[in-house]
Amino acid sequence: MFLAFFGGIPSAGSNPLALGTAGAAGKGADQPGSELPPGLKGTPLAYLSKLQDVQGKPATSYIKAGRPTLVKFWASWCPLCLAELADTNAWAADKRFAGANLVTLASPGFLREKPAGEFTTWYSALVRDYPHMPVLVDNGGLLARQLGVKVYPSWVVLNEDGAVVRVIRGRITEAQALAIIDNPEEADISRLAPSAQTYYQPDSKKSDKVMNTKTIYLAGGCFWGVEAYFQRIPGVVDAVSGYANGHTRNPSYEDVIRGAGHAETVKVTYDADRLSLDDILQYYFRIIDPTSLNKQGNDRGAQYRTGVYYTDPAEQAVIQRALEAEQKKYSRPLVVENQPLQNFYDAEEYHQDYLMKNPNGYCHIDVRKADEPLPGKQAGNPAQAGVRADAGNAANKGFDAASYQKPSDADLKSKLTAEQYRVTQQAGTERAFTHEYDHLFAPGIYVDVVSGEPLFSSKDKFDSGCGWPSFTKPIEKSAVTEHRDTSFNMIRTEVRSHAANSHLGHVFPDGPRDKGGLRYCINGASLRFIPLEKMQEEGYGNLIDAVK
Repeated sequence: MFLAFFGGIPSAGSNPLALGTAGAAGKGADQPGSELPPGLKGTPLAYLSKLQDVQGKPATSYIKAGRPTLVKFWASWCPLCLAELADTNAWAADKRFAGANLVTLASPGFLREKPAGEFTTWYSALVRDYPHMPVLVDNGGLLARQLGVKVYPSWVVLNEDGAVVRVIRGRITEAQALAIIDNPEEADISRLAPSAQTYYQPDSKKSDKVMNTKTIYLAGGCFWGVEAYFQRIPGVVDAVSGYANGHTRNPSYEDVIRGAGHAETVKVTYDADRLSLDDILQYYFRIIDPTSLNKQGNDRGAQYRTGVYYTDPAEQAVIQRALEAEQKKYSRPLVVENQPLQNFYDAEEYHQDYLMKNPNGYCHIDVRKADEPLPGKQAGNPAQAGVRADAGNAANKGFDAASYQKPSDADLKSKLTAEQYRVTQQAGTERAFTHEYDHLFAPGIYVDVVSGEPLFSSKDKFDSGCGWPSFTKPIEKSAVTEHRDTSFNMIRTEVRSHAANSHLGHVFPDGPRDKGGLRYCINGASLRFIPLEKMQEEGYGNLIDAVK
């Protein structure tokens, strides 16, 4: 099966740089591989040690043998990465981190990073601001390709022998980093402020914004695939493999397969401002056979039963309604358990992110289904896209398209989600690849989530691969204003909405040449999508031709 992580981890058969052992035929396959493929001899650490930093200093100046190594992959175009430079620099100078190698890695020429010389020139002007942070340069991103890094920032943890033991997508906190140093393979960092629950503003001023997160526990057969599937869904914060509702305390994998009574279960933490429990269950039903007892795919046994386990008693009725709706699709009775969570234990570390570490690992689930919008939700449903139904001034009736006004700050705080407010009012930046609109290409228009002012048309939207919704132009040039942005030793052009002055994103000169050469890189949280079929009733009928 072709597995993808924000664009894909190629299988070993198609990519000579694929990481890990030979394809796993099922459970019991080897743990994450520690060898580099032919042509890249030794461990990932051996390859890393041959690199140089931006000033030509050898990596061995920062890397000492016999220590765990934390490698932060980042890019100059990543706002969250830029916001974290000061923190990472402080860690590198902190004595508490002295027991490990801490380096960062840039990949010129890979994933839209600047060319090698241009990157070096750019960062050389910043070195004096971050003198303790090693920035190694891997031209072409060979190591990032091999390890399947497709989003920034990402962290790869190597053990004392230089083998990959963890791949972590997104930001990690100081507490998490220290826990990893203390126990690279088994530290439970999920209990130390999960990384995806905090954000940083692009001006490097720390402003943690805790999401409105909820958690549900889903058993759907082999947890490798269930975990990988849910990790791809926009709005899912984290997915952790484990064992639930059995009768053995702290079971091992061997205990579970020998009859400890646990089900292979994935703890799914999601942003409740973007996804509802019903949305999560709809995604869940896509990948299971709800009529199959103790069997999913080729896996048989009670540990492969299906079930939804809740911690909030109020969710039992929601789950029951979802099961009743799903039952109408089948002639045989559903056998999905709807029970309170009795216990949950994290699975062993080698099970976590297994399919990321082992691209050829066995999986009966097509994880690409996570990329398909839910029925009726691709039109920007508030529960899935994180947009309140009343955000902006465009009501279902009587919207005056001739007037776009910015509500009071109090009204904005009541109508917008915390993320929408942070982005539009505080010039924040959402994490790359996290918003549904990045993958949405249905016909319609995108309006300012604050005022309802029409900004972009789906006709001008394209897949740039940068992780944010991208457009070649606004519907009307006057709909946006441009402002010079010189932060982080870069000259960028910020884009704001004309009527409400909402921060939208930036415009870059690397768009499709046949369409003007511009790329309007826009935060999905700044937008509200109105599908073509709804434009007339919401007062945007005059713009239908701009979509068709």
